[in-house]
Amino acid sequence: MLSRTADHLYWMSRYVERAENLARLLDVNNRMSLMPQSEREVERMWIATLDSIGLLDAYHQRHEEVTPNDVLRFMTLDRDNPGSIFSCLRSARENAHAVRGTLTSELWEITNATWLKLRSYSLDQMDVDGAEQFFEWVKMRSHQSRGCTFGTMMRDDSTSFLRLGTFVERADNTARLLDVKYRFISEAPRRDEAGEYYQWSALLHCVSAFEIYRRVYRDQITPTRVAELLVLRQDMPRSLAYCMDEAYGWLQRVANQRSRETERRVGELASQLRFGRVEDVFKGGLHSFLTTFITRVNDLGNRIASDFLVPITS
Repeated sequence: MLSRTADHLYWMSRYVERAENLARLLDVNNRMSLMPQSEREVERMWIATLDSIGLLDAYHQRHEEVTPNDVLRFMTLDRDNPGSIFSCLRSARENAHAVRGTLTSELWEITNATWLKLRSYSLDQMDVDGAEQFFEWVKMRSHQSRGCTFGTMMRDDSTSFLRLGTFVERADNTARLLDVKYRFISEAPRRDEAGEYYQWSALLHCVSAFEIYRRVYRDQITPTRVAELLVLRQDMPRSLAYCMDEAYGWLQRVANQRSRETERRVGELASQLRFGRVEDVFKGGLHSFLTTFITRVNDLGNRIASDFLVPITS
């Protein structure tokens, strides 16, 4: 496969996944904002969220204060913010258009229809309909894109690069979400057990893991078990272990002579998560563990670009 084609497919899937994960992150923030808490606590939560995705400085260039409404507008439909949901789905459509002949007609139609519908959204309309409804729409369009990929695309290199991009992006986003939310909930002032339960359950709902948690643990929600589920559970679709195992498998399908070191690194990371224990995750602190993981995933992304994709020219 031509590196340019692989590049477009890989980034198409990454941008679709990124839009979904942004919707999930903003949704859980919205839910947590409803909890009884001070304005300072709410502000701290949104600051931590912007910082975790590297957009705090960009936000402050446009806004003096951090408020929920301004952050939601900045991260959803802001056409000038390259990290907004709008920009992610626009980039996904542009990449899909560049390789339209490689995609099935069904996958192209879903991608294009998503973009056309998104352009018709306005900030006023979202305020009327509710941000929650918008986030659900973004998640459902992402689900449809992945389902169409699996249901209609031939199992060749095209599908491999689409899936590889999905799991690299998901691993990075799950780690960032868990890091920022775990720290916020753990450091928040204790009011009552019901309030803390609501915050942990909101996080689990955010990654579609609430029912899975109940099925696996059948007990009260504890921070250690939440971390275990989202980091080490091999059968949890959004866990770090599952994402790295999938990334390793799809990488093997497109392996070439240049990618041997990349295979070794992602295989090593996948094995550490597969056979890891939650005690080891917390030994040096969850934040330190997740920071190291994010660094390794970023390195993986850079190595994939070097091994397979279009080189970046200055």
